[in-house]
Amino acid sequence: MTTGRVVHGTGRRIRKATAADGAGESGLAKLIELHALNSFGDMLITIALASTIFFSVPTGEARGRVALYLVITMAPFALLAPVIGPLLDRIPHGRRAAMAMAMLIRAVLAWTMASTVTTGNIALYPEALGVLVASKAYGVVRSVVVPRLKPARVTLVKANSRVTLAGLLATGIGAPIGALLHLAGPAWPLRAAFLVFVIGTLMAFHLPHQVDSAKGEQRAVLHASPDPHPAEAPARPPKATLRTVGPSVVLGLRAVAALRGLTGFLMLFLAFLLRADPVGGLAPTAALGLVAVAAGVGNALGSVFGSWLRTRGSEATITAMLLLATAAAASSALWYGLVTMLMVAAVAGIAGSLAKLALDALIQRDVPEAVRTSAFARSETLMQLSWVAGGALGILLPLNGTLGLSIAAAVLATMLLWTVFTLLRSGVHSGAPHPRVA
Repeated sequence: MTTGRVVHGTGRRIRKATAADGAGESGLAKLIELHALNSFGDMLITIALASTIFFSVPTGEARGRVALYLVITMAPFALLAPVIGPLLDRIPHGRRAAMAMAMLIRAVLAWTMASTVTTGNIALYPEALGVLVASKAYGVVRSVVVPRLKPARVTLVKANSRVTLAGLLATGIGAPIGALLHLAGPAWPLRAAFLVFVIGTLMAFHLPHQVDSAKGEQRAVLHASPDPHPAEAPARPPKATLRTVGPSVVLGLRAVAALRGLTGFLMLFLAFLLRADPVGGLAPTAALGLVAVAAGVGNALGSVFGSWLRTRGSEATITAMLLLATAAAASSALWYGLVTMLMVAAVAGIAGSLAKLALDALIQRDVPEAVRTSAFARSETLMQLSWVAGGALGILLPLNGTLGLSIAAAVLATMLLWTVFTLLRSGVHSGAPHPRVA
């Protein structure tokens, strides 16, 4: 009886938190809950794969396995990713079905992976590719659905912050649960993920009907395209171009892509570095655990700070986060040690999370509503490819902390200078007038 009351009371408080500020009436609360379930299931799969690819073999062999994982999964994804956004643009009236299908595919793959994860068979890699593609397809649809469900009195950046924070909290809960299940065998986290994604499939169909509404939407193609006839009025609504989404969004995309690349780099580079040469006299597992906690706390803090973010300060926020990440990477290179490792992981989490929310605010401010959802799809794809590029660099570099972090700092400093130069040269500033579809 007491346990039942605790569970019921906890569930009631969670529902109250997700439904705050009109999110319950608008349907955003249901999306928040669905995204939390999605993140929980993804974490279970991540733990199962990490145990097979990374932890079960010596460091040298693990680097080869992770490199093989990136080649077999990320290389095809790099080819498929540009197709995901346009494909989903063509099914605007089936977004709930698309989210449900992304859940169902992962449920089926999690079940089949449970029989191959123990042997490390090569079949595990294409199955992981399927999970990755389905996960990113869900992420793209989720990003374009948020504007449809946000309450009138909640800004888009705050709505995205709440969705992201729910996912991070669910990931934090899923990690220890997955680790406990793994004690019974590497297949058990995958079997649990199967159940999670089956539930998610059903929950996706319970999202509000306006999720499938595409009234007034057009597709956005993110490439520069000069207007040969600016004075002519087109006979039909044109396809929007990068000129339409505005220079601030382009600037934000570049800067946030660099920060996402830093996240991928640190995740793989530090994972191997600390395993081969742990700092602070700690065991490799303990050092990796501390860095993972620091990164997770940083991500959560960035999402919390995002709820206070003013949309008019988005360019300044992105630039400041890029500066902060550059300083953290440079400091870690100069004074390599446990404290600086934890600092750069936490700062990368804060900077990446907060800058992404600021980018969302830029898209909300500068992209016409007719093409806004399509622009979100393209930005999500770019972020994933940037993570892959950073992760690949982390695998290829020698396991030297000072060298690796110096290169990361140099890349970030170059992007920072480019961003500042662009701001000064083009006059991009907060509160720039909204571009029109022309």
